[in-house]
Amino acid sequence: MTAPLRLGTRGSVLALAQSGQVAEALTAATGRPVELIEVVTAGDRSTAPVQRLGVGVFVSALRDALTAGEIDFAVHSYKDLPTAAAPGLHIAAVPPRQDPRDALVATGGRTLAELPPGARIGTGALRRIAQLHALGMQFEVTPIRGNIDTRLGRVLGADADLDAVVLARAGLTRIGRADVITETLDPMLMLPAPAQGALAVECRADDHDLVELLARLDHAPSRAAVTAERALLATLEAGCSAPVAAYGELAEGETGEEIYLRGAVISPDGSRDLRLSRTGTPADAAEIGKALAAELLELGADSILGQEGHAGPGTQQLGSTE
Repeated sequence: MTAPLRLGTRGSVLALAQSGQVAEALTAATGRPVELIEVVTAGDRSTAPVQRLGVGVFVSALRDALTAGEIDFAVHSYKDLPTAAAPGLHIAAVPPRQDPRDALVATGGRTLAELPPGARIGTGALRRIAQLHALGMQFEVTPIRGNIDTRLGRVLGADADLDAVVLARAGLTRIGRADVITETLDPMLMLPAPAQGALAVECRADDHDLVELLARLDHAPSRAAVTAERALLATLEAGCSAPVAAYGELAEGETGEEIYLRGAVISPDGSRDLRLSRTGTPADAAEIGKALAAELLELGADSILGQEGHAGPGTQQLGSTE
């Protein structure tokens, strides 16, 4: 009997759900059994604010276990990965992406427009905080941490102290809680984080048989969109202190399939907001992201990125994707 492949995962409800879904898909596609191995990361142990935790805090322990041969492959929320490649490791698959948009969960089933000035909205991402401020609706935005249930409890629980929270729609969908969403936020109001809603399936680069096996799960349109978004992020060299957003969509153009990439850099207080878009072919995904980042920099994005300190290459959202 073939030994199960060891899939490393964080132990949160969301991480276990998305890792379980990848395991089931791999077994269905290849017939190989998969065993989940829980790995505790530094980010899971810390109660520090999201922006202070450091780049890759939710993935470094998984990568260490992978490099040490303690697990065969790992599943990451792609937006948690540093933009710099990890030596000796390879992202073998980007499965079909979930809806990358942000979602509002508000008391009384309200939408964002129905919340009054002064309404207390909780979120863990500086990108979301900045864009909520940029709306000019006088919300009181509160930084929060914790898993999905903890965050939902701040608005739906018996001891609720917030009027609403903003979470990734993908995370709520993956754990079967999409029913609590009161509004899926239009990207014109809230542009997602680069790679939001996407998963990265990573293994050792020299494990050629496994690289080939995992490639069965790869979804080319999702990989192309994420490649464009993360190329923008990497070119801006943005860390956790600079809210950067990007959203790539694939659509049929006049001469074939095209990527439509939107990107934004927003100051933490929402007072400065640069937004641009660019199109190109999926084969040029990385170049589209780099070119759009260059245009943003020409318009002064670097001055916005420098407002809170330039942290170097990293992820846009350094907390749990929950």
